[in-house]
Amino acid sequence: MSSSHKTDAFKIRNHHAWLSFTIYILSVAIITLLLLACTQMLISYIIEDKVQSRMEEYDTARSVIEHNGPDSLDHLDPNFFITDANGRIVTSRGTDTCDISEREFIFQSSSSITEELTDDEEPVIPEDDTHGLYFLKDNECDYLYVDDEQVHLRVLRFLRSDDLKDMLKSDEGKISFPFWLSSTDDDGNTLYYRSEIIIKSHDVIIMLLMLLIVAGIFIIMFTFLLIMAIRNIRDRKKMTRLIFLDDISGNRNWMWYLNKGRSILRKKRNAGHNYAVINLVFVNYRHFALCHSLEEGKEVLRSIYNVLAASCAKDEIAAHSTSSNFPMLLTCKDAEDIKARLNDIISRLENIEDDHKFGFHAGVSIIGTETDSKGEAKSRKDIDLDLEYNNASAARMTLEGSDDSGIAFFDQEFVEQQKWIDTVNECSQTALDNEEFVIYYQPKYDPKTDSLRGAEALIRWISPKFGFVSPGKFIPIFEKNGFITRIDHYMIRGVARAQKAWLDKGFACVPISVNVSRAHFIEADLAEQILDLVDREECPHELIEIELTESAFFDDQKSLLRTINKLKEYGFHVSMDDFGSGYSSLNTLKDIPLDVLKLDAGFFRGTSGDGRGKIVVSEAISLARKLNMKTVAEGVEDKDQVDFLASEGCDMIQGYYYAKPMPAEEFESRMT
Repeated sequence: MSSSHKTDAFKIRNHHAWLSFTIYILSVAIITLLLLACTQMLISYIIEDKVQSRMEEYDTARSVIEHNGPDSLDHLDPNFFITDANGRIVTSRGTDTCDISEREFIFQSSSSITEELTDDEEPVIPEDDTHGLYFLKDNECDYLYVDDEQVHLRVLRFLRSDDLKDMLKSDEGKISFPFWLSSTDDDGNTLYYRSEIIIKSHDVIIMLLMLLIVAGIFIIMFTFLLIMAIRNIRDRKKMTRLIFLDDISGNRNWMWYLNKGRSILRKKRNAGHNYAVINLVFVNYRHFALCHSLEEGKEVLRSIYNVLAASCAKDEIAAHSTSSNFPMLLTCKDAEDIKARLNDIISRLENIEDDHKFGFHAGVSIIGTETDSKGEAKSRKDIDLDLEYNNASAARMTLEGSDDSGIAFFDQEFVEQQKWIDTVNECSQTALDNEEFVIYYQPKYDPKTDSLRGAEALIRWISPKFGFVSPGKFIPIFEKNGFITRIDHYMIRGVARAQKAWLDKGFACVPISVNVSRAHFIEADLAEQILDLVDREECPHELIEIELTESAFFDDQKSLLRTINKLKEYGFHVSMDDFGSGYSSLNTLKDIPLDVLKLDAGFFRGTSGDGRGKIVVSEAISLARKLNMKTVAEGVEDKDQVDFLASEGCDMIQGYYYAKPMPAEEFESRMT
């Protein structure tokens, strides 16, 4: 799940509960506004209906006065007064509560004051204040006003609760809202007529019932939205748990680690802390699960996670990733601090089960702090946790091949090593084509006569760009990437060519051993390949010795034995290199017909101790002699070792005591 690119391909953003509640609250607010609008529309409808009837009443009263005089309104018992063109009251009845200082134009007068306007018509206000219907406020009522846009009377505000109580308690069961209407005739006389809107108890009941129905609908909608919001939050939390759940250990997984880790690293309060990104691996987990059971393996993984989780403080996390990988994010002071802490954690994990001792590999990438121009710690807004974990994993992979616990750090030295590996991979074929690889020879001498009896061919890299490169810096890389097989061919061909040249010069050539990698022995036609290389150079087969490392004998022994028999059939000598450096097996010597046994340097060093080492070396030489094998002692550096090996009958010695590896020209001088 790692990547070297800045990407959010696997990033999961947090969707908090407040988002659903915010949507719910907004929905409730919108519905509430709609409810208020519906209420206002309902009240306006009732009021407008009553206002329309009052305007019709005024229209009738004005017609009656114009035709029959003011006294003809006695049966209506209204409050009104009439003024002449100069504004003097000429006729009045009742109490004058009209506020003539505030008036609003309603309709232009026509054949009927209450004639409806079409949708496209605009009311025209007369310039001379005549031939129009006006609304005037009553000094005893503040509830009414005129809506200029729709030219209708509106209730100024909702009724007060006290007004409703008074209405319901009164015998009449009603509330009136008085107002005045006025218009001027052609003679300049103006009629001011008092009217009123009457709200009865049954009107209120109808309004309340309708409001209850509307409110009920909205309550159902509120409830539905609330249920949906709660269900949405619940489903999201359930989905988040599933996404962040590890199905093996039942705990936090890689996605949770990546998401939570980013959040921790990007917090401002953590900017001043160093963090260690850790890739912890349970070594040989699959072997354990195979030998026991998958369920027992899962149980161990759960136990490991519990130990790691318990080791985490605030703003530190642990999770379980693929197979036996456990990503962690821990605070630290420096490399030594996190190393000590990891050693403590690993020591507890190694003995997590009484019957087993487990191994753990940890790769560590430390994220340091950065400061701005003011010296303050900078927030890690652009931190790529995926990349940092990839770096930790790369460091941990250097520990593969060992069952023992270990810790590896991704640091500048590691980066340089990886760059060198990449450089070697890129340059290897070019170096081979340009013959930058040079064959050195280390002589083998008879310790009894000090005479040259053989040599081992060793490779060196002399690069125009890098200079002299020791084998330890490129051979392990070639063994991993498989390029070592091309080097084997290069060495066999080069040694065969040199031997032929020396023969042509009349030198007394000695057998030269060439090491063949164990990777080559998977090829069924290896013996034929070697035969073809040597024959092309016209070199006698007995001058080429094929050298195998001891580890090669632990692969497919049947295939190995078949190849060795063919090589011997073709006239090549075959030797076992580094005998005694690993887990030497007497069965190997019993089953495989070798010509030479090379004793590893560590096999006979320290022979001056209590005598046990000398006994082992002596018996090994004796055993080889009885099996018709010659013996070569490697890495001999002092005369005491030479004297001891000579006394025990060792056939040849190879080491710094006689000579270091040397170029072909110098070895040629040794042969003369």
